[in-house]
Amino acid sequence: MLNRICALPHFAQSKNVELNINIKLNYMRMKLIGSLKSVFLFALITLTPMQILAQETASPPPPPTNIGDLGPLLETNEKEEAINEYGPAFVEMVQESGVYAPAFDFFTTSMLWTVIAAALVFIMHLGFACLESGLCQAKNTVNILFKNVFIISIGVLTYALWGFNTHYPGDSWIIGGWLALGGSIGDLNADGGSTFSYGGLDLAMTGYGDFIFQSMFAATAATIVSGAVAERIKLGTFMIYATILVGFGYTIAGSWHWGGGWLGSLNGDAGFKDFAGSTVVHAFGGFAALAAVIVLGPRTGKYVNGKVKPILGHSMPLATIGVFLLFLGWFGFNGGSVLSANPGPLGLVFTTTTLAACAGAIAAITVAWIKFGKPDLSMALNGVLAGLVGITANADIVSPIGAITIGAIAGIIMVFSVILFDSVLKIDDPVGAISVHGICGIWGTLACALFDTTDSGYTISGQLIGCLSVCVFAFLFSFALCHILKAIGGIRVTEEEEKMGLDVSEHGQPAYSAVDSLGSEAALKL
Repeated sequence: MLNRICALPHFAQSKNVELNINIKLNYMRMKLIGSLKSVFLFALITLTPMQILAQETASPPPPPTNIGDLGPLLETNEKEEAINEYGPAFVEMVQESGVYAPAFDFFTTSMLWTVIAAALVFIMHLGFACLESGLCQAKNTVNILFKNVFIISIGVLTYALWGFNTHYPGDSWIIGGWLALGGSIGDLNADGGSTFSYGGLDLAMTGYGDFIFQSMFAATAATIVSGAVAERIKLGTFMIYATILVGFGYTIAGSWHWGGGWLGSLNGDAGFKDFAGSTVVHAFGGFAALAAVIVLGPRTGKYVNGKVKPILGHSMPLATIGVFLLFLGWFGFNGGSVLSANPGPLGLVFTTTTLAACAGAIAAITVAWIKFGKPDLSMALNGVLAGLVGITANADIVSPIGAITIGAIAGIIMVFSVILFDSVLKIDDPVGAISVHGICGIWGTLACALFDTTDSGYTISGQLIGCLSVCVFAFLFSFALCHILKAIGGIRVTEEEEKMGLDVSEHGQPAYSAVDSLGSEAALKL
């Protein structure tokens, strides 16, 4: 009993120790659970806002290309074969445009119109060849036709080798806004050049479409000069002249306007207005022709004892065909300059171009009939061209009545300008190119400020500064070039060669047989 009593404190002590151990274990367990809860809550509080923020800031994945109504082209049969065997390839072609795929139809239509317009402008070179040949003597026909073949050929090649990138230099200016000399065209389909991203709505064509359209314009400047210097310039000299004029003169002057040059600073924020080139194409060619004619001198027998002796053209039918071809080509010249198939501007430009040409013809016919007492076909033909040149700068911004007025005034100006150069200034221009392209080009450029229906802010002073700058540059460039060529190898054929005719003296090949269809030798005597 005593032993049991003595053992009680030891038992109690053992129980107390066990109790203390349990208490400590429970305490440590609670501490651990509390710590784990704290860690979990900390992670939850910290990471959740970060996940939310990440969701808010992360850019959503790009939406799939909208292929519109092309979905059925991808339908397959039960064997997973395309129902339309050509469908997937077509859809792939559309999807190459990426985000611009919805504009594929408009872009394709615009590109098609661009190459059609380029072909129409190409036809203008045939028109120039026919017009110049018809208004000149039969004995120089082969020479004129040869020059026109050479001009379009060398014009396109030089434009490809350095002209296009000089015309549109981008950031490659040598003298900012004034001078650039570019290299060859390279791969114009690269870097989106074959999709809508090349130029968007304002230039809805591929890089190659842009090049081929503009290259047709480039040769026009030298073609204008060709008619003015006809029947007395050396062929080799002219070929060198045309190459340099088209390759460098035209593209440098054109870069001032269409290449983002200094003319863009005129008229305040509006910039210089010359829609399809009354100044940078036609006036440039006209004043280059004026300089060349001054250096070259008149044809033998044109002015005798201070009086004008007319030298008649040999084929008015050929000249008339040429003008109608030019009229046709001008729909591409002006219509293509819309730079897309945008229906509104395209319809307006076609209409204003037609109205101005017709008004120019009627005005020139009327004034020439009153002046000379008889209806003059050559004045009527040049009246059509005068109206076309006058409307070229402003076809997209004038009303139909404005177009008629511009064309009519151009026709009247042309008649008096031809008389002034021919009879008063004694400047021999066989086809009237200086008056039609040079003088009427100035008028068309100024008309932008007078007949603008868009309130774009074009001013007479701004337009005049831009136009005269191009004209003066063209004149000085051509004048200097002609004098250099004259000093090196001569610029004019001999009087004997001129009398014989350039077909025989330069080419050894007459355009017509010795006996014409009436059995006479009249053709060779003209």
